[in-house]
Amino acid sequence: MTAAHAAPSTRDINKRIEKASNDLEDVTESYNKMNISLKKTIADEKALAASLGPAKKALEVASAQVGVIAASAYKTGNVGTMNIILDGPGNLMDRMSVVEQMSRSRQREIDAFTATTKNYTSRQAALKITQAKQAAEAKELAARKKKIEADLKKLYAMRRSAYGQARETGSSYSGSVPSVSGKAGIAVRYAFNAIGKPYSYGADGPGSYDCSGLTSAAWAAAGKSLPHNAAAQWSAVSHISKSQLAPGDLVFYRGLGHVGIYVGGGQIIDAPHAGTVVKKRSMNIMTPYGYGRP
Repeated sequence: MTAAHAAPSTRDINKRIEKASNDLEDVTESYNKMNISLKKTIADEKALAASLGPAKKALEVASAQVGVIAASAYKTGNVGTMNIILDGPGNLMDRMSVVEQMSRSRQREIDAFTATTKNYTSRQAALKITQAKQAAEAKELAARKKKIEADLKKLYAMRRSAYGQARETGSSYSGSVPSVSGKAGIAVRYAFNAIGKPYSYGADGPGSYDCSGLTSAAWAAAGKSLPHNAAAQWSAVSHISKSQLAPGDLVFYRGLGHVGIYVGGGQIIDAPHAGTVVKKRSMNIMTPYGYGRP
């Protein structure tokens, strides 16, 4: 006779959902990081492609100059140079100086041709490498997106089973907003206005957000550009201590897998994870990794 297994407790179910949510957010942040890399690669590819035209024209000019030198050398050979030395006007030193100047001029043209050729060739090679990198990153991004979509289905099924609905619903914030001056105040007010909007991976507003999408959008409203990735934001901000925290600063969690914006009074506003909405909550939701000031 098979022993009956006790049904998992609500606490166990919640822990499973929380772990699945955190795992999914890690994948989401890696997706965001890859998206940043792909955008840079695309920009690099465009810049290289645009630079090929001028580089090619410069090469054509240099090639023409070297062609003239080659044709002249073919026609005159060493005899032309010797004639200047032996039969040219002025004394021998003057005639040698003329030959040296001609040699330097030609050498400059030859050196310019060599440098221009290398420049054009290296740009061609760099463009090919960048195009290959772009294709590989686009493929990897598609694979990560596919994994996220599959994991989302599982997570929503777990939430539906536990809570009767796949996603939380939220409402906009109706309380008082702290008075904060300067750019930090703009970022804080933006975050308060985002409360109640749904979490959506890769999103940076205005209708939905993921964690780093919310913080980057809040500070973008204040005129400060932050990358759409928690770890990259950590690298882009000044690191401060907990005692230095002020509204507008960022609080990082889970080994740079999550980030929220501090709004004062020990509270943050963040986009927690899939299935939830942007919330104002205690900054002690988990042990902070560190604190940063944009």
